[in-house]
Amino acid sequence: MKKLLKKHQLLRTLIELRGNSRACVYTEPMWGLSMNLCLPYATVYMLALGLNDVQVGIVASIYMFSQMIFAFLSGAITDKLGRRLSTAIFDFLAWSVPCLIWAFSHGFWFFVVAAMLNGMMKIPQVSWNCLLIEDAPKDRITHIYSWVLIAGNLSALFAPISSIMVAKLTLVPAIRILYINAFIIMTLKAIILYKFSTETAIGKTRREISRNISWVEMLSGYKSAINKIINSRGTIFAIIICVLVEIVTMIGTTFWQIVASRRIGIPDSLLPVFPMARSMLTIILFFTVISRIKQTKLKWPLYGGFLSSIAGYILLISITNTGVWGYIILSVSLIFEALGGAVLSTLRESLVAIYADPEERSGIMALLQTVVMLMSVPFGYIGGLLSDISRILPFVMSIVLLLLGIIATTVFYHQPSMQRNLKTKESI
Repeated sequence: MKKLLKKHQLLRTLIELRGNSRACVYTEPMWGLSMNLCLPYATVYMLALGLNDVQVGIVASIYMFSQMIFAFLSGAITDKLGRRLSTAIFDFLAWSVPCLIWAFSHGFWFFVVAAMLNGMMKIPQVSWNCLLIEDAPKDRITHIYSWVLIAGNLSALFAPISSIMVAKLTLVPAIRILYINAFIIMTLKAIILYKFSTETAIGKTRREISRNISWVEMLSGYKSAINKIINSRGTIFAIIICVLVEIVTMIGTTFWQIVASRRIGIPDSLLPVFPMARSMLTIILFFTVISRIKQTKLKWPLYGGFLSSIAGYILLISITNTGVWGYIILSVSLIFEALGGAVLSTLRESLVAIYADPEERSGIMALLQTVVMLMSVPFGYIGGLLSDISRILPFVMSIVLLLLGIIATTVFYHQPSMQRNLKTKESI
């Protein structure tokens, strides 16, 4: 066992997790029993309740706009309330409450309200990430984020539950029940994480400093974080990658179900099977490919992530029916999507953690998330318009964005002297 742990650093990281990192990682699989049972059906659930492609895109844009507002406020709230309390409060408001609204939705405006509340998730995204890594060993950051994504992908083990329920109860009644289930489990997750975590050392310091500072002064304090970002080429690059990956992820999450169900013709009861397969592939890839990525050498993994995602989307939009070849091509596309998505999701978080100044982390992450959401807001609506014209066009747009990611990576790493400085920074 000791030889295995020594040889496989990813497994060693999981066993040696302590404190807040362990509490955060060990509670992540609860997503598999809650939200991830609903997500494979989220978009077709909207269509079943009478929304059209454009309205689905509008809801996605409203969700992005809400995220932008709360991303801007997240740094100040995280410093003022502390990482631990902010995570508990806003996990409940951003996930538990919207689950109840989704469960009893009857039309477009229900989804609008739920999307606005769900946008609060940007606050715990900042506070939870601070809770996860601020007291963690810096040389384990990439592996820790790998375990976070693995835990999220463990939902694959439970995907048959939603598939069976939809087959037995039909789509709408089954998803209503699953959203109620998600409300219960997400509430439990927030409570358990709060109980088994403690405030971080930096969080205590920031909370003490901000105790007698007004909210206006807190928000104006972002000027220091802005200067840190402007003067950090690495942080600017991290923001660019985050923006591109966020938009592509949003398009994939929103419109994959539509293209699979309405263009390819996959039955509703089978929709969760493919995300399940993708999740299982992602877990395998973490142990075989992503665990080998060195934190000091991220250039080629980034290229690989972008190219793999492009290949997956090209194959996806080439499918026109559910014949034998259609399912074979779809399966191959999922392999490329799983690899590309896993690599890019891990590296975008790692880039932010590596380059964000520790003393200004909450402010930098808040501004970063604000910029990401600001840039992403129009793309839900644009994706809806494109999907209304042709179901493949949102994925054509994703391919273009992924190509821009390759260009950005090339520009960032092209200077030899700059590369040496970046390697030094990444090794800290």
